[in-house]
Amino acid sequence: MRKFRSVALVAAVSLLGSACGSSEAPEAGQPKMTWEEFRATVVEDPEGKLIFDGDMALDSEEELHAFFASSIGADTGTARGGLAVYNTSSSKAPSGDIKWSATQARSLTYCVSSTFGTNKTAVVNAMNAATAAWKATGANINFTHVTSLDSNCTASQTGVLFDVRPVNSGGQYLARAFFPNSGRSGRNVLVDNSAFGNISPWTLAGIMRHELGHVLGFRHEHTRSTSSGCYEDSNWRALTTTYDRSSVMHYPQCAGTQTGDLVLTSLDQQGVRALYP
Repeated sequence: MRKFRSVALVAAVSLLGSACGSSEAPEAGQPKMTWEEFRATVVEDPEGKLIFDGDMALDSEEELHAFFASSIGADTGTARGGLAVYNTSSSKAPSGDIKWSATQARSLTYCVSSTFGTNKTAVVNAMNAATAAWKATGANINFTHVTSLDSNCTASQTGVLFDVRPVNSGGQYLARAFFPNSGRSGRNVLVDNSAFGNISPWTLAGIMRHELGHVLGFRHEHTRSTSSGCYEDSNWRALTTTYDRSSVMHYPQCAGTQTGDLVLTSLDQQGVRALYP
């Protein structure tokens, strides 16, 4: 069975499992991971990006080491509930949230590369469905597909905020994304060839809903709980009061309860409205 796989702070979807569990509060006190242990979990994709937590990416070993030092080695987090936004403040102050400015959030522009070939229509339709789902929450966000740039949709295309392109990762992930603090060269949603095969019960639209959650600044929900078996690090802040095992940002195999397609829950909707009121 296909499962999600994620790499800590570059966003990607890849594995599916149907594990279930109770919605107990998250636990604190996760043992610290050493740099060597963390580095052993990181893979390099065909674009040369360092992938961690299954679908997150960084550009260099220096950035990866800095992330480890501030996020994992520091162990600054405490147990708290709710949908999780990426946060770099030691006190978890809202000022440390990694998100788009109010102005930029209303202009999240992207292109879809024509190099998808016969798969391009499927990607365009999936992105349309995924962006519509996030916009329908009532949050103050807006995604716009700039179709005129699809023929030159690269990592250096400055006419859009981010690009959506194909990649052959060799099955490392179905797709990967980025966080709002990424530089332009890293602001890509890459879709692997395997995403166009049989990925039931997921759909490509469901995968894009998950990836766009990272684009908006959301962490994997399962990093809130050590009992999920998929704890990543403590750099997050709760946006709602309940840990959501069915969240679109929760990997099913990490004691998740969403066993069908990846869809936004009511708590996901509350969380994005709280982040982008």
